Amino acid sequence: MTDQHELDARIQSYYSGTFDEGARLATRSAQGPLEHQRVQALIRERVPAGSSILDDGGGTGAHGVALQEHGYDVTLIDPVAQHVATAEASGVSAQIGDARNLPFADGSFGATLMLGPLYHLSAEADRRRAITEAIRVTSSGGWIFAGAISRYVALGQIFLTRDPANGDVDEWVELLRDGTPSSRLRFPAGHFHTAESLERELLDAGAVDVHVHGVEGPAGVFLEQLPVDVDPAVADAARRLADEASDTAGVRDMSAHLLAIGRIP
Repeated sequence: MTDQHELDARIQSYYSGTFDEGARLATRSAQGPLEHQRVQALIRERVPAGSSILDDGGGTGAHGVALQEHGYDVTLIDPVAQHVATAEASGVSAQIGDARNLPFADGSFGATLMLGPLYHLSAEADRRRAITEAIRVTSSGGWIFAGAISRYVALGQIFLTRDPANGDVDEWVELLRDGTPSSRLRFPAGHFHTAESLERELLDAGAVDVHVHGVEGPAGVFLEQLPVDVDPAVADAARRLADEASDTAGVRDMSAHLLAIGRIP
C-alpha cells in the first residue's frame, strides 16, 4: 500500500503542474463531456434546484459551475491551491481543505459530491473517514454522490499502453483482488474500486439506499481515444449506451468511472 503522505505530495505535484484537470472534462477528449453530462444528469435527477451542495474534492469547479448555472448553491473544497483559485475565478465559493476533515457543521448541505477523493486515498480507513465526513455534513434525507475508478478498466488500460509480456502478473492480481494501483502509474491513484466494493464502503459508513452507476458506459474508453469534436452521432450513441447500461451489474464496471449514490438517514 502506498504511503498516504507520499501520495498526497504526488497529488499536489500532479495537479499543480503535470495535468490540467480543468481540461479533462471539457477539451482533452470526447470522453470528458460524456462523463460531465452523465454525472450532472444523475445529480440533477435527485437533488432539487436551489439546494446547497458541497463539491468535496471539486477540482477546478467544472461540476460546481454547471450546478450553479442550474440554480444550486455550491461550496467547493479541494486540497490543491491552484484548483481552488481556478474555481473561485469561475465564481464558485471555494477553499482549500481535506475530505477527511471537513470544516463544516453537521447537516450543512442538502447533498455532497465527492467525485475525486476516494481514488486518491489508499487506506480503507482514510476512505471510510472521508465518506463519514461527507455523510456528517449532509442533512438527513440528503444525498451523497461518491465517485471511483473501475479497477477492471484500470487493468484494461495497462494493456492499451504496455506489452503484457513485460508485465508483472503479481501486480495485476493485486489490482484485481485488492484495488492496488500499479507502482509505475504517473497518475497518483490510491485505490481502484469495483461497483460492489464502492457500494459496500458507503453502506458501511452509514449511507442507505445505495446504488452504483457506470458513468461513461461501455463506449467511454473508446471516446478517450477520440477528439472532443467527435462526430455527434458517435457521441450520441455512446451516451445512449451509458444511459441504458447505467446500473447493470457487471456492465457498469466497464465504465472508467463509477458513481455511488446514497441517501443520508
